[in-house]
Amino acid sequence: MAVVEPSLVLERLLLREHPLLIALDEVGRGALAGPVAVGATVIDAAAARRRVPQGLRDSKLVPEKRRPEVAERAGAWAPASAVGWAGSTEIDEVGIMRALGLAASRAILAACGDSWDASAALVILDGNHDYVSSVHPGVLTVRSIIKADRDCASVAAASVLAKVARDTLMIELAGAFPAYQWERNKGYASVEHREAIRRGGLTPHHRSSWAITDAPTLF
Repeated sequence: MAVVEPSLVLERLLLREHPLLIALDEVGRGALAGPVAVGATVIDAAAARRRVPQGLRDSKLVPEKRRPEVAERAGAWAPASAVGWAGSTEIDEVGIMRALGLAASRAILAACGDSWDASAALVILDGNHDYVSSVHPGVLTVRSIIKADRDCASVAAASVLAKVARDTLMIELAGAFPAYQWERNKGYASVEHREAIRRGGLTPHHRSSWAITDAPTLF
């Protein structure tokens, strides 16, 4: 099956009606450990006229070894970009969807800074659930697009940026908790990860409110 290459067709259409786009995609929603990360890219009409960065795809379709270089090109292409985070404690306290909204809000604020007016932008995000508006009710205009990370270059760029940032963090965290092999599974539910939880319990980076296992929590 041929790999679909993302384009800027939809972005160019949307920019006829909106002065700015903020594209979002999340990474880590289904992991057992570690934060969720939301990537944000700011796209204006000038950026939408540029060539899509070489090798850009939804992060799941980019080989792991190539993701950092693709992320670097994506970051250079977008006028502004950032990654927002919500940690495991927040996920336990407010739930995964609210945590995604908090991470998205942080990504938008960091990407826009003092240079871009987020309230004038259309926020586009991958999927069929708007997890942004609940954090900023009535402030941001949000459009959810199924398979946006596959089809829209701006969302694919956000996807790759978030994936590389989160993978890098999980590899760093793995050094303190080697038994869980986060450098390999990035906090997701691999067989080895679940077995390590059964043997050693949960770390402070695990989402302890989730039905992971009946093993004790390690603090």
